[in-house]
Amino acid sequence: MLIASFTFAVMGAFAKLASLSMSSLEVVFFRNIAGVILVGIAVLKTPMTHEGGKPFLLFFRGFMGFIALLAFFYNIAHISLGDAMTYSKTSPIFTAIFAWAFLSEKLSTKGWLAVFIGFIGIVFITQPSGVGFSKYDLLGIFSGVGAALAYTSVRELKRYYDTRAIVLSFMLTGTIGPVILFLLSPYVNAPELDFMFASFVMPKGIVWFYVIAMGVLATISQILMTKAYGETKAGIVGAVSYTNIFFSIIVGLLLGDNFPSAVTLFGISLIVFAGILVARAK
Repeated sequence: MLIASFTFAVMGAFAKLASLSMSSLEVVFFRNIAGVILVGIAVLKTPMTHEGGKPFLLFFRGFMGFIALLAFFYNIAHISLGDAMTYSKTSPIFTAIFAWAFLSEKLSTKGWLAVFIGFIGIVFITQPSGVGFSKYDLLGIFSGVGAALAYTSVRELKRYYDTRAIVLSFMLTGTIGPVILFLLSPYVNAPELDFMFASFVMPKGIVWFYVIAMGVLATISQILMTKAYGETKAGIVGAVSYTNIFFSIIVGLLLGDNFPSAVTLFGISLIVFAGILVARAK
């Protein structure tokens, strides 16, 4: 999990570098098409066997994961890497709430305390002004909420589908979705929706290295993470996963990000503490 957290932080760095030459929508496209190819090869070698029967839930998992990833990569391009990663790591806090609401999973007093601390942490990071949250704050929070909805649906889908089918539902949606949005972009004039609509720009030179490295590192991180969760208790692995924020802050500084303010660091600390509390409660 420690190595997975590090490789994911470096993946974020390549995504940030690629975003200098292309839209975040295109970054999402290249991030997912690499996964489709790799998982597709695995399926061809060993065909899937599962019960199925939940196509709409499978699509919901893919769709929510896709738009959460859109928000995540947009923030990577526009705010510090550490802040973008921290927002995405709020997903376990929201997952605990959704699992309680939709799957009737019990949430202990410690779990509710973690949720409360996590929300306080979000307030310290966003530092809302009199006019409310910024666009990046809202997208950051949604990257956590969307991922949480996707993860909650996975808990139900695992009863019906091969794990690779669940992963493919996400990666295929994240590959086909951008293509549809690229085609619609010339007909949409909404600057505030620039995280969704953009023109396709063919990568050139070093940018090809960025997108290939991003896809490979994301896949390596996913494999290592999956193996980590299979080796020991989820609570332990979940707690270790928060090192991703530390690695992201360090990598972000190397890319020129500003060091987080004391208030932001306090907010990050609260979210990490809340996430570890949720992990331990599980």
